[in-house]
Amino acid sequence: MTAAPATMQAMQFDGPGQPLRMVIRPLPEPGPGEVRVAVRACGVCRTDLHVVEGDIHGTLPIIPGHEIVGTVDALGPGVSGLALGQRIGVPWLGHACGQCPYCAAERENLCDAPLFTGFTRDGGYASHAIADARFCFPLPDAFDDCHAAPLLCAGLIGYRAYRLAGDAPVLGLYGFGAAAHILAQVALWQGRRVFAFTRPGDTQAQEFARALGCQWAGGSDEAAPEPLDAAIIFAAAGALVPTALKAVRKGGRVVCAGIHMSDIPGFPYADLWEEREIRSVANLTRADGLEFLPLAARAGVRTHVEALPLAAANTALARLRDGQLTGALVLVP
Repeated sequence: MTAAPATMQAMQFDGPGQPLRMVIRPLPEPGPGEVRVAVRACGVCRTDLHVVEGDIHGTLPIIPGHEIVGTVDALGPGVSGLALGQRIGVPWLGHACGQCPYCAAERENLCDAPLFTGFTRDGGYASHAIADARFCFPLPDAFDDCHAAPLLCAGLIGYRAYRLAGDAPVLGLYGFGAAAHILAQVALWQGRRVFAFTRPGDTQAQEFARALGCQWAGGSDEAAPEPLDAAIIFAAAGALVPTALKAVRKGGRVVCAGIHMSDIPGFPYADLWEEREIRSVANLTRADGLEFLPLAARAGVRTHVEALPLAAANTALARLRDGQLTGALVLVP
């Protein structure tokens, strides 16, 4: 293996209202229990957009990016189970304390003292990244680097939301982007019927959904063709919560899958009555990843990606903000 460079490149975020800027940093050394990852690809997630727009507040300055695919190029003291040169994925949940009541109850996604990749610890918009070895995932060979990257958040958080939606033969997906196009494929593989709701007038996304096998696709301002058993909201629009509640049948469930959402407007109690539910999803657990990633390979999931160079991170975020993509964007150092 060739010697690692003494420095690394990264797109650094300094604060809200400022574009990311390319920086050269000393190459970091992994500490106890950590690995250094030579990044091959990093997905661009809507959560990254929430970070740079100041919707959520973490550590500054920060290197965003939490859908990291790369190879281990240095091992810190005490690391076991990973080898130099091994390809791994690094997700949003970068560390959990292992001691709080939530961790003790196997709910590490709600840990009281977590670290989040690309938010409270530096992420993958870079040539290299440091990660807690215990929170890295082996990746199925079925996915190359770029196509694996969106699985690390769009797929994983989407899958957690999908599981919380329960046994829903008729499933509605509101917001048909990176997460929805992955979960639609899983749901269809499992024999469910999927209805896709997009921004009104977004015929490109609707055609994409139908091409993947969704039974129906239309605008979020359109009524569902039949009552839904459950709905997952991937869009960050709180106004979709009352809309989705009206679309689900009695006993149905609405799952809000984002880390941030605009305020939910008031709605009549009658829309919630008859044992309808609203759930939110927070983060992920390692168990989610160990279950989902092999399942995605078995289901033949094909992520639709467009690769851009690392230096184009600001362009990628702008395109995501403006809805100018189908599928997912991936940065390549």
